[in-house]
Amino acid sequence: MSSPSAHRHRACPPPTAARAVPDAATATATATGTEATPQQSHNRLIARATVAAAQTVLVERYRLSSPAEAFALLRQTSQLHNVKLHTLADALTAASPPAPGAAQWFPGRARHGSPPLPGLGLDQHARAQHGAVLKAALDRALTITGTTMGNVQLAEGGLLRMAKHAGLSSRFTDYFAFVEQSTTSCAEAARQRTPVTVGDVATAPVFDETSRRVILEAGSRACHSVPLLTGEGRLVGVVSTHHARPLSGLTGAQHGALERMAGLVGRWLCWHRRTLVLDALEHLHGTATAVASGA
Repeated sequence: MSSPSAHRHRACPPPTAARAVPDAATATATATGTEATPQQSHNRLIARATVAAAQTVLVERYRLSSPAEAFALLRQTSQLHNVKLHTLADALTAASPPAPGAAQWFPGRARHGSPPLPGLGLDQHARAQHGAVLKAALDRALTITGTTMGNVQLAEGGLLRMAKHAGLSSRFTDYFAFVEQSTTSCAEAARQRTPVTVGDVATAPVFDETSRRVILEAGSRACHSVPLLTGEGRLVGVVSTHHARPLSGLTGAQHGALERMAGLVGRWLCWHRRTLVLDALEHLHGTATAVASGA
């Protein structure tokens, strides 16, 4: 743990003020009708803000009849292109709008195959799958550091959002579904754009007391967070490993292996955003334009 214009789409788009979807615990509470905890309710509010912002953009830009119609288009496009709803919503609010009356949002856009990910054990099909890449990155980080606990967060809207995790309690993943403050190792790694090691969670000053308690209760006594950066040095996420005993530090070989993996995955996430996610946005633009014109 530890938070386009015709030319703009060539660079990896930055995170925006959009928010993300609920974590698994929130979704379960909603589906079963159980009473949500204060933290789950907070997560739900953050989650809804992403999609609500995207719905507003669609209604205003394409003169759709209602937010419900906008949501249906978002969900349809998300499913068709296998892009998470929150990722699509975040990208929609980040991208510069298409030219007025333009048939295409991103005309003349160059397409490239997914970048290589050596060492992650992914076949050609899996290398284009967002979830598979994040899971492989987490598995690799756990193997390098010799632990079974860890997580991957994505940078969205000024927050870090939990995307993958292993070996951590539901209390932990719920509490850290969104990291908004700087009082965690992952947030410090994101802010500094450099790896951060916490040798002993029990005494490290980086944590606020509630975060410290949640991490310790999950069985984590130490953690190491590595930022995921694009080729231009832009933050797109953080990978963190958690350890049952205090750490005196990682070896040079471990640091090197983690940073090589993080660099590959950071560049892959940028490719995903400017290729597969832009494909989904292009489809959304065409569909919404057709709906608006009554075609």
